[in-house]
Amino acid sequence: MYRIESSGALLKAHRSLVSRRGRPRVSGTVLLLGICSLLTDISSEMVAAVLPLYLLTQLGFTPLQLGIVDGLFQGAAAFVRLVGGYIGDRRRRHKGIAAFGYGVSAVCKLALAVVGSGFGAIATIVAIDRSGKGLRTAPRDAMISLSSRREDLGTAFGVHRALDTTGALIGPLVAFGLLALAPLAFDSLFVVSFCFALAGVGVIVLLVREPERTPSPAEIAEPVRLRAAMALLRGGRFRALFVAAAALGLATTSDAFVYLALYRSLDLDATVFPLLFTGTALTFMVLAAPVGRLADRIGRGRVMLGGYVLLLGVYATLLGPAAGVPGMVVTLFMLGAYYAATDGVMMAFASAHVPEALRGSGLALLGTAVSASRLCASVLFGALWTWQGIETALAVFAGALAVAIVVAGLALRSSRA
Repeated sequence: MYRIESSGALLKAHRSLVSRRGRPRVSGTVLLLGICSLLTDISSEMVAAVLPLYLLTQLGFTPLQLGIVDGLFQGAAAFVRLVGGYIGDRRRRHKGIAAFGYGVSAVCKLALAVVGSGFGAIATIVAIDRSGKGLRTAPRDAMISLSSRREDLGTAFGVHRALDTTGALIGPLVAFGLLALAPLAFDSLFVVSFCFALAGVGVIVLLVREPERTPSPAEIAEPVRLRAAMALLRGGRFRALFVAAAALGLATTSDAFVYLALYRSLDLDATVFPLLFTGTALTFMVLAAPVGRLADRIGRGRVMLGGYVLLLGVYATLLGPAAGVPGMVVTLFMLGAYYAATDGVMMAFASAHVPEALRGSGLALLGTAVSASRLCASVLFGALWTWQGIETALAVFAGALAVAIVVAGLALRSSRA
């Protein structure tokens, strides 16, 4: 079995992922969805890397307004995620819903260039953009899980997230290059972002195939209903993960606030700000696949909780005395490792305990819990920053995360993935 090498030849290396029996660990569908996500994430992270600075320094938003917009960026998907998962399950077709979601987000990148500078207009476009993400996420993850063997779910999601995060690494670099060539040319940046998003839509529409799955006679006789998806919450393992994810999400601040805290403490130049995102993305890209494989072997719940311990370490370094560039490197590394241990691993955990017929709806339920809790967390962090300062906000969230890790550990004790 070949090893994964996280390098410029990432896709070529992923093609070599085979099991001892010669069967692919990672299917072509997963790889193509990863390429689609790579292109889309270049687009999204170009915008995400400059949006906090753009709103605060160019449009004059307050930290509370930034918190609201960032909350929408993080959590607006929660309100439509269930729709995408449910429709995909009911029609037993996930590709069309995912492609539509990618298309909505692509159009919104272009809209940012023409919508103006009003708070309401910006917030609306961000909400629509994230709604597109909400529509596509559960169907996309359902296609990943339905194209993979149960024992390889962590690996499959890890490979997808590695490709996805390659885009998250490239996006801020493109943003940095564009702003270095044309400072404050945000409109041009939004147009270039749209072009990358459009290429991602082309990949899923033209190249990705719907996973083949033969429905059971019971599924044919009784179409999927929403109450069947909600009934998943009565299952012990899935319910435990749902509770754990919601509790942890409420204590998870947005990356934007982490980067702004580093920006302030190091007194960085504005043009360098997008590069902070690349440190996190590089770590995530390198670790996503091997950490996913580790989770398959030792338990996905354990790895996920370990990731949140790393996030607690991020809060601790930001609250400690200024450590200069070395402290920044450690902070960005821990943040990237946190994502590697939680993002795909959580979806792999859930996929192992959700029936195939309800895969999209089940993953959407979990994603809704995470997105809604993070929306609340972003608004709360922004309010605390405005009211008492960023140090107080970080201290409150550090304490809350420590409690949430204990609550999640107790909830997951009876569940083993």
